[in-house]
This record gives sequence, C-alpha cells and structure tokens, in this order.
Amino acid sequence: MNLDHGSRVYLYFAALVAATSGFLFGFDIAVINGALLFLRDQLHLSEIQTETAASALLFGCILGASIGGWLSDRFGRRRVLMLSAALFALSAFGAASARSLVEFSGGRFIGGIAIGAASVLAPLYIAEISPARTRGRLVALNQMAIVTGILVAYLANWLLSFGGASSWRWMFATAAIPAAAFFVGLLFVPESPRWLVEKDRSQDALEVLARVNGRAAAVTELGQIEEAVAGESGSLAELFQPGLRRALGIAVSLAILQQVTGINTVLFYGSVIFKEHVGTGSDTSAIFANVLVGLVNVLATIVALSMIDKLGRRPLLMFSSGAMAVGQLALGLAFLSPHPPAALVLGIMLVCAASFAVGLGPGVWVVLSEIFPTRIRGRAMAIATVSLWCACTLLTMTFLSLTRALSATGAFAIYSSMCVITFLLVWRIVPETKGRSLEDIERFWVPGGAPRDKKS
Repeated sequence: MNLDHGSRVYLYFAALVAATSGFLFGFDIAVINGALLFLRDQLHLSEIQTETAASALLFGCILGASIGGWLSDRFGRRRVLMLSAALFALSAFGAASARSLVEFSGGRFIGGIAIGAASVLAPLYIAEISPARTRGRLVALNQMAIVTGILVAYLANWLLSFGGASSWRWMFATAAIPAAAFFVGLLFVPESPRWLVEKDRSQDALEVLARVNGRAAAVTELGQIEEAVAGESGSLAELFQPGLRRALGIAVSLAILQQVTGINTVLFYGSVIFKEHVGTGSDTSAIFANVLVGLVNVLATIVALSMIDKLGRRPLLMFSSGAMAVGQLALGLAFLSPHPPAALVLGIMLVCAASFAVGLGPGVWVVLSEIFPTRIRGRAMAIATVSLWCACTLLTMTFLSLTRALSATGAFAIYSSMCVITFLLVWRIVPETKGRSLEDIERFWVPGGAPRDKKS
C-alpha cells in the first residue's frame, strides 16, 4: 500500500465493517414488526405484554448506550464493537428459542445492549477515522446500513411468514449470520487513531492516518489531534463548561426529538397498524406493506448519502422535520375514518419514511458523532444516545396505549407537533459542521461558549 497517498479502499472497508453494526441495529429493531403478529398469538400476549415484547430490546439499548461510550474510552472502539457482535449473535439464538415472554424479553434485552453500544460507537468510530471532506457521507453510511437492515428484516419477515405460526423464531435466528460476519470483519480493521493518541500511541495513530489519507496529510492531522487532546481534561465536567454545555444540550435535544417525531411507530407497529386500523386482511399482506416502507427508506437514505457533504447537515434536517410534520398530520387526519383506504395510509407512511431517511435519520447521527472533544467523545455521545433510546422506549411503550386513549388521530397529531419543534430547533440553534475537521469543530464551541458561525 502506498502510504504517500493513502487508500480509499482501506478507508471504505473500515467504514463498511463498522457500519455492519448498523445493519444488525436495523434488522433487530425492525424484525419485531412482522414477528409480533405471530408472537402475540403463540405466547397469548395482552396489549401491555405486546408493548413489553416490543420494548424489551430498547431497555437493553439504554444500558448498552450507557456503558458503551465509557468502555470504548477505556478499552478502545474496536474491542467494544467486537463484544457487541458476540452479543448480537447470542441475542438471535436467545429470542428464537424463547418459550415465554420472560425468555423472549431476556434474549431481546441482550440484543439491545449490543445495539445501544454499537449505536454509540459505529458512527463515532467512522467519524474518527474519516477525513473531513468525506466524514458526513461515511458516517451516514451507518444509517444506510441501518435502513438496509430494516428492509432485509421486512423481506425476511414476509418470506418466512408463509411458514406458519412458528415462523417468528426463524425471523430472529437469521440475525446470527451477519453478527458472525461483523465479528470476523472487525479482526481486519484498525483502532481509531484519535483513541490511539489518547493512549500515547501516536506512532500507531500515524500509521492508521497515513493508510487512510496519505503520509503528508497524516502528519498534519496527527499534530492537530495531539494539540486537541493535550488541551482536554478528559473529565465529564468539561461537558458542562459554557461552550460544550451548549453542544451537549443540542446533542441531547436532537437525539430525543429524532425519536418523538414518531417514526418508530411505523418501524415497530407497522404491521399492527395495517392489520387493525386499516384492515388489510391477512398477516402476510400486512407484513408486505412494510417491505415497501423499507424500500423507500433505503432509496431516500441513498439520496441523503449523496447530499449530506454537499448541502450540509442543517438543510437536510430542516427539510426532513418539516416534511415529516406534514406527513404525520396527514396520517392522523386519515385515521379520522374508521377504515381509511390502505393505499392512502401506505402512501403517507412512505412519505414519512422518505422524509425521515433523507435528513433526521442520518443527519442526527452525523451531528452527534462530530461535536464533542476527542477524550470524552465516547462518554459524551453515550449521554446523547442514552437520551435517544429513552425517548424511543417511551414512544414504543406508549403508542398502543396513546392510540387507545387519544385515538390514532390524536397520537399522530402529537408526533406532528414534535416535528415542528425539531424544525425550529435546527433553524435557530443547530450549527453547520460540514467540511470542518473534528478538532476545528471542537475549538469553535469554546470561545465565548458558542460556535462562531452557526449557519456556515
């Protein structure tokens, strides 16, 4: 390999391996959608128990996100990702072999720990290994992997649904295959160069940077990283200093709002919505409707990948939240009819999925991976990601109950209002980070406690 010029192939291989965790993230999140129809009948679940089954994974996500950043700051990004891969496989077998709600929830909880840790570390690792000019696109690759995992889960659910009442077991078991591939791939990627500098391994960091970006650029970038690390205390108290306190507030707000816009009602309960509120007929046809949602999700994410480093983070986030506000309101209005046309509901869901995937889906993860100092980036991002998973858990555990209390129209009206709040937050407060090095992003929070140019 020519270290004078670096290797784009090496960079993309490392990013793709890390993004495999996103595929497992998406698959495990979405597989419950179709499986839930069979699972609740076979295990005789009540409405509250159905919400518990859907939410067990998310409680694990909260724990995984809570400890993932701390573990990665201590042991390295790569090692903790390898631990996540092992937990993904264990969860697949545990959920597939469950004989009761308790056993099923335990298996899903383990998978949630893996997702929580990986959701912190995959975008963080990709951001730390990527040059500024391609960082947004490569971090968004993780979101591409997530939506691909969602689509594959929907397809697997649909194909396996013809197998009868016990097909849900195979739906969960298939996740063990990509989990094994993820673990093997991690054996061939480097540790984060910024983490290596923190651990006084600058020579190792230089070698990684040279393989990614060429020797000359690596020497310059290494100097910037060493300067940034030398000026950091590494204490979480640093996050509550005037400048970084603002960064933390933005990160946590974006993380929560990404979830309470309501997109996961489609990802988790899409089949239930089509079966009970639209009346699409068979379980198989209800599951197939989700395949179309997953396909649009993937196509819109491809658009986001091509635009996020050109247009920037803010324009996509604003467009996404604005379009979702309209879509969620339209969905609520559609449910004013006791049995709205299936084509209408599906069409609006496709608009909501596309709107989310082109902006809020990848954009939030990109911003979270960019705005914190190197030495505490893992733990700081964990705070934001825990907030995200808490919001996701709240949404998932209350959707059926909220729909019963306020009707589907009332529930989606609330989600629409959250989209409006998200638009206003991005418009007024969120800075643009396109094209800036991580060290420059870190520095521009500090003078005066605010970024120098929030719209540049």
